[in-house]
Amino acid sequence: MLSRLSEWFWNERLWFPEGLGWANLEGSDGLTYAKAADLWVTLPIALVFLIIRQIFERTVAIQMAAALGVKEKVRVRVEHNPMLESFFRISNKTPKQCEIESLGKKTGYSERQIHRWFRQRRNQERPNKLKKFKEASWRFTFYLLAFIAGLAALIDVSISNTLLPSQFWYYMIELGFYMSLLFSVASDIKRKDFKEQIVHHVATILLISFSWCVNYIRAGTLIMLVHDAADYLLESAKMFNYAGWRKACNYIFILFAVVFMITRLVIFPFWILHCTWVYPVTVYPPFFGYYFFNGLLFVLQCLHIFWAVLILRMAVKFLPGNNIVEDERSDREETDSEDDVKEQEDRKVPMKNGPVQNGHSPLNNNHHRKTE
Repeated sequence: MLSRLSEWFWNERLWFPEGLGWANLEGSDGLTYAKAADLWVTLPIALVFLIIRQIFERTVAIQMAAALGVKEKVRVRVEHNPMLESFFRISNKTPKQCEIESLGKKTGYSERQIHRWFRQRRNQERPNKLKKFKEASWRFTFYLLAFIAGLAALIDVSISNTLLPSQFWYYMIELGFYMSLLFSVASDIKRKDFKEQIVHHVATILLISFSWCVNYIRAGTLIMLVHDAADYLLESAKMFNYAGWRKACNYIFILFAVVFMITRLVIFPFWILHCTWVYPVTVYPPFFGYYFFNGLLFVLQCLHIFWAVLILRMAVKFLPGNNIVEDERSDREETDSEDDVKEQEDRKVPMKNGPVQNGHSPLNNNHHRKTE
């Protein structure tokens, strides 16, 4: 069964146009090509990345946070209440008014106390600024180094027809990094685009792996470089945002938005996708690998459009009167004032004595007239 599945999966008619096959990638006349077996190297690389990340976040990231003045707000820990804790974990983290009233009868708490307990409990679930900063600094460091390495690898690709060591390690390290992100997704900060991030990581891993197996080294290198060009700017903007450097964050975010729009919405679809979708059919008839590769690229392009919308929503904050840029994907910590406003809205009832007149109710106004 496994042998048949393997034979079907590696069928040349799936991944190559007519007239070409795996034999063409064996290498001849001193030329070396990528091989599928090379991808096994990425598994230990991914594990090494996970270890390096833990060391980095406990040492370098902590020092960077201290240098930039990242200050963590001390959160009030809620009083342990088994009934409320059980409801929070099993039923609902944001109970409705009827549930608030029911919990109040069971626990003896007032509605205000229950509102505050759930607010503080929700805040405890949210990652603190230091954790966010450490995660952003780790990604910033990798994306910046990867972008520099990608430029060097792209130069090597343009001057050589054989696989060079720089190209080999650039591919293996990039693929290993994205695999490490997929492995650590359970412990990373979960944002509103969590599902889209999973799709992005899986599509990226498949793209890098497939382009390596069929020797699309030039296209794969260019795709990775285009993505790394903007990612390190976003992570640096988040670092300054967590540190409270608002102006630096805003300026870097403007630069990131410009680079993102150019690389993801112009260069990627009108140059790269055009080359992979239009040019090949002028040489070979379409085949499964052609549709598979371009299908993954279209998935990435859909994600680019999704994130471009989020970026534009964040860019609105640069309009007059707005001076803070927050990550649209992150949950904002709740405050006492917000909780009190919600509680007042929930408990709001019409006045029995009619509207207020001149700061006094009609009953009080009548009382004043009698005393006069």
